[in-house]
Amino acid sequence: MTAHTIDGLALSRQLRSALAQRAAALTARGHQPGLAVILVGEDPASAIYVRNKIRACQDNGLRSVLEKYTANLSQAALLERIAALNADPGVHGILVQMPLPKHIDPHRVIEAIASTKDVDGYSVLSAGALLAGLDGFRPCTPYGCMKLIESTGQAIAGRHAVIVGRSQTVGKPMALLLLQANATVTLCHSATPDLGYHTRQADIVVAAVGRARMLTAEMVKPGAIVIDVGINRQADGKLCGDVDFDRVKQVAGWITPVPGGVGPMTITMLLVNTMQATERSAANP
Repeated sequence: MTAHTIDGLALSRQLRSALAQRAAALTARGHQPGLAVILVGEDPASAIYVRNKIRACQDNGLRSVLEKYTANLSQAALLERIAALNADPGVHGILVQMPLPKHIDPHRVIEAIASTKDVDGYSVLSAGALLAGLDGFRPCTPYGCMKLIESTGQAIAGRHAVIVGRSQTVGKPMALLLLQANATVTLCHSATPDLGYHTRQADIVVAAVGRARMLTAEMVKPGAIVIDVGINRQADGKLCGDVDFDRVKQVAGWITPVPGGVGPMTITMLLVNTMQATERSAANP
């Protein structure tokens, strides 16, 4: 058996087509969706991520504002700029690209963003809304993972999902989203003994630890859905995920590639959140 490849690029194109129509309708009513992106420093990977986000906005009818600052920008100056964007009615979403220089507290920065514009879904308020099952912004990567799982057409309710990784940005919110979909969830991490024991029982596996090819074929239940969040650069410069793709695809039922799986969906869900923020603003001027 060879797994079906879950094409994140194709799914993101499909979702973005619908988003572009929603953006056009809002713009016609005088509410063009607007996303402000702040980049502090010269981190090459961050610059690429930001460029892709700006391009996605431009290609789908959203207005984007890119603000670039040198790495010596003070925390006070950054917080002041966020306050100005919070007050700008033309900006519906604010994203501060991580990581930040070491002298800036990322928690302070995230919490400074207005809850109505927290389209990354990282604030304590957004996390609390997710935990309580209330409306709010979902963190973009786990939100995109859910869409990828749903795209297989397989039921989530009643299935056993195992998440490898307990980060605030992926692992923990991923567990909550799967619980909301009525999966039974096991959250594994670096201190979990015999990781393979848990993953072999999983109908759905989400690998998000940042360790190249950590999930091997022997650790996967035949027919499972495998979502690879990891992105690791190898010695030859090529990218690979946390899943040993070539071997696991011989066991799994569905699998995401790296690149071309979760990555495009993360940016797409950022656009979805920005659109949601704009629609809420338009309904409550």
